[in-house]
Amino acid sequence: MVRAESLGDEQRLRRIEALTDSALSRLDAADLFDELLDRVRDLMQVDTVAILLLDVSARQLVATAAKGLEEEVRQGFRVSIGRGFAGRIALTQQPVVIEQVTSDTVVNPVLLQTGVQSLLGVPVIAHGKLVGVLHVGTLTPRRFTPDDVRLLELAADRVSLASRARANTLDQATALALQRSLIPTQLPEVPGLEMAGRYVPGHASGVGGDWYDVFTLPSGWLGVVMGDVSGHGLQSAVVMGRVRSALRAYALVCDDPAETLTLLDRKVVHFEAGSLTTALYMMISPDASTMHISLAGHPQPVLAVPGGPTTMVPAYIDPPLGTGHRQRHTTTVDFPPDAILVSYTDGLVERRNELLDAGIARLMASIPLAPVDAVCQTIMATLDTEHPDDDIALLAIRRLTT
Repeated sequence: MVRAESLGDEQRLRRIEALTDSALSRLDAADLFDELLDRVRDLMQVDTVAILLLDVSARQLVATAAKGLEEEVRQGFRVSIGRGFAGRIALTQQPVVIEQVTSDTVVNPVLLQTGVQSLLGVPVIAHGKLVGVLHVGTLTPRRFTPDDVRLLELAADRVSLASRARANTLDQATALALQRSLIPTQLPEVPGLEMAGRYVPGHASGVGGDWYDVFTLPSGWLGVVMGDVSGHGLQSAVVMGRVRSALRAYALVCDDPAETLTLLDRKVVHFEAGSLTTALYMMISPDASTMHISLAGHPQPVLAVPGGPTTMVPAYIDPPLGTGHRQRHTTTVDFPPDAILVSYTDGLVERRNELLDAGIARLMASIPLAPVDAVCQTIMATLDTEHPDDDIALLAIRRLTT
């Protein structure tokens, strides 16, 4: 004869296994919330279950997913920390049980309208910080037990994992949208020049801080930018967007690339503290015969010339942006007819367990004297960019024969 206590232990074990099923971890955030709420409602034999996630800036809990209380999600119900049932759980970060729901114990009108009689809620915690609140309810009076509390806390751990996955997904989508809006999909048509660019992310998120930019200036000169903000993800993409916009603004009031980067450095030091950015800023004359180049910690571009050797442009490399360096340099270089200038970020030439010189030598050897689309295709194929360790930005500019 099997003891009742043993049956109870086995039953609790099965309930816990249902919540920790590895299949849950393979669901995306939205499906995980949905599946988890169904399991909690079934295992705990409750009528309602809801997840409220924390809006940090507003210090409010927001109804995010629910079963039996779908209306509070549709209405976008919010409650401040400290107010009502869920707000008290968030404030104390402790489980709360209400055996008899009244208008004095809850502030959510949907709970009263639905006829919920008893409630149990627990905080959702991630890395020691409040993420939200998970609560269940019944339409008949019920005394929730310590085992009920422990089971709901286990479910809250799953909610924590799902909410982090959801946040990461949102961050990634936002960063991708931002970066795609800042990388030119079409370069300007400039008489006497032919241009093509490539961008390949080197991080799992698909987002980084590399970018290139080309724009015409009121003076008739052409502005060319190649930059690399350290790091990956949304924060790097945001910093990259701000640096890009600031450089464009300074370029309108400065006729010297070194002066432009000096102003940009001051901006990065003051407003992007802790960020490190390398940048190339170049101005090409209206007749396309001359280039003025300033480098802030960025690799020297490569120049391929018909009938001559392919060389690195002998431009002075100043410290990166964000270092407070004030004495920056501009190098003036001729741009011969049919020559091709290749600018890039370090992800194109850097490889693990290999000297940087080897990657640069491969790049210089790979540049054909051909239309710029073919130049980019050849470089990307030759330098094994299918699975890069870092983001890659590449820009090829060819001076056409007049």
